[in-house]
Amino acid sequence: GMNPDLASERQTASFSVEKLTARLDGGAEHTRIRRAVVEAIECDPVFSRENQYFQSQNERYEAAVRKAVHLQKKMHEMGWTEDGPEFKYIYRALSGDIAFLLHRIFMRSISVLGSKQQIAKWIPLATQYQLIGSYAQTELGHGTYLQGLETTAVFDITTQEFILNTPKISAMKWWPGDMGRSATHTVVFAQLYIHGKCYGVHPFIVQIRSLQDHSLCPGVTAGDIGPKMNFEHVDNGYLMLQNVRVPRENMLNKFCEVQPDGTYARWGSQKINYFTMTTVRISLISDEVVIPLMKACTIAIRYSVVRRQSKLKPGEQEAKILDYQTQQEKLLPQLAAAYAFHFINNYLQELFDKVYREIQRKKFDTLPELHAFSSGFKAMVTQYCTSAVAICLQACGGHGYSLLSGLPSLYTKIVASCIYEGENTILLLQTARFLIKCFMAASTGQPVPPSVTYLAAVKPGKCPAKNKLDFLSPDVYTEAYQHMAARLISSTAAKLQDLIQSGVKKTDAWNQCTVQLVQAAKAHCHYITVKNFAETVEKLETKAGIQKIMKHLCDLFALHGIFSNGGVFLHDGYISGAQMDMVTASYLDLLAVIRKDAVPLVDAFDFTDKSLNSALGSYDGQVYQRLYEWAQKSPTNKQMSPAYERYLKPLLHNTLSKL
Repeated sequence: GMNPDLASERQTASFSVEKLTARLDGGAEHTRIRRAVVEAIECDPVFSRENQYFQSQNERYEAAVRKAVHLQKKMHEMGWTEDGPEFKYIYRALSGDIAFLLHRIFMRSISVLGSKQQIAKWIPLATQYQLIGSYAQTELGHGTYLQGLETTAVFDITTQEFILNTPKISAMKWWPGDMGRSATHTVVFAQLYIHGKCYGVHPFIVQIRSLQDHSLCPGVTAGDIGPKMNFEHVDNGYLMLQNVRVPRENMLNKFCEVQPDGTYARWGSQKINYFTMTTVRISLISDEVVIPLMKACTIAIRYSVVRRQSKLKPGEQEAKILDYQTQQEKLLPQLAAAYAFHFINNYLQELFDKVYREIQRKKFDTLPELHAFSSGFKAMVTQYCTSAVAICLQACGGHGYSLLSGLPSLYTKIVASCIYEGENTILLLQTARFLIKCFMAASTGQPVPPSVTYLAAVKPGKCPAKNKLDFLSPDVYTEAYQHMAARLISSTAAKLQDLIQSGVKKTDAWNQCTVQLVQAAKAHCHYITVKNFAETVEKLETKAGIQKIMKHLCDLFALHGIFSNGGVFLHDGYISGAQMDMVTASYLDLLAVIRKDAVPLVDAFDFTDKSLNSALGSYDGQVYQRLYEWAQKSPTNKQMSPAYERYLKPLLHNTLSKL
């Protein structure tokens, strides 16, 4: 049955959980589709994750491949298509433990970078899985810095082929998913040489394994890179090429081409290469970062109302740990952040769609803004959510450390998101470069994209708040974030100018400002997240209590940011010490208010028990029974330990004989 401590939390919701779920999904119809997909996948035993916590790397890889192959059958059976409304929910329903994700990136890179002929040739083959693709960009010696890649592709005019080579160990491709064991083809990024002249990094389609017996092709050395912190189900691989020849038409050539006589022709913008990464970055924020945080909040908050520990008031029963202010302060800001980042993801998606429509019309001038923001938000959101999941894990005490809680694997997976698809510090510096450019342009009166127009109007001023309630006004705290971001950007720009004017080389001056530039870029992203949350709340319908609770979460997210980064707000006196006390008072008051709705707020994320796969986070709150039942399934409890015969028995018997 239902744990009464959890049931009582649901009785007093101040809003309609069902309506909030629909709002998060983008409408009741989306909710219906998502639930149907989840239902279809979870009632299929092939997709079960029941034994995941007990599996070895080989078992997890095999299960991931089995699921990926079965999924093709399932999609056909259910009438789901890649561009149908169901598709985006399939991955979420599978909770990620599935092979061939790089196959999708292989296809996407061909669609974005390939010509019509190339798309017509390769996409049908890939769609029908007549080949399995991967995406080989990262090398042992280079990841984020694309121009530094060392794999070479030399054009041979006589045979009309490119000859690909790995000239040294650091040039070996290393990390591409699905490449260690599964892939037959991959898109290899290599430096193009014609007549001894280098034309920079270009993508080539290369076959690496036989379609007959899966053996490696001549000149190809490939394998698995070994154990990792998580993602044991993915065969991240290495690849070395020795004089591997591919036909001229295997260079992806939507934007540039090597003609038969060796002439190099280019049209369109080189920046398009970043576009694929941008697409991946945006889908990643939702699937790989916000959803795990929502899961972690669900587990930790449900557990915190069924776990009772020590007495708040003498003579009463032990208290739910969520009734302690410290526990609220750990978990509720993370819950607010999950909502904030869900809404920022919608903002990015809209920006992305706008830019995509323009690129289709061969207009590239909105690309820098999209690139800067997808970079900055990817970095800020992954960093924030990684810390947030760690807080959720530790807030569950000892049981949170058990794999069976679901929290350790959420954590080790989300840690990876800080690193792949662009290293976070470098991404924030790209955002900073864009912001500094816009700041310089704005200060000389040139037009800048709407999201950064605030840089033109950096005004001194002071925060107008008179009492703690003023800090519950979105105008007051949004203005504070705007002021703080603008100050950090303008003061760093001034430092950069000063250094250059005093004769320091541009590159050295930049390097001497990078710590502050990163801080400024984060501040900008934080400001946009607060502003977007406030604007989203304003647009919500007032009925069903949703706008009211979302307003509380928005206030909490904003005030938590001021409370925990006091220095940057106090720095120039924009906020005074007395006002900081008001912020703290309002912030702590909000914790008690949101505490009442904490369980309904995580219920609204609508994760099934199978999806959470957590002994602590299930809907019925029966945590202790489940921990015990699940522990029984462990292989360690199923067989007699060989260590007994080998070591313990001799030790014990030897000791006994002495007694």
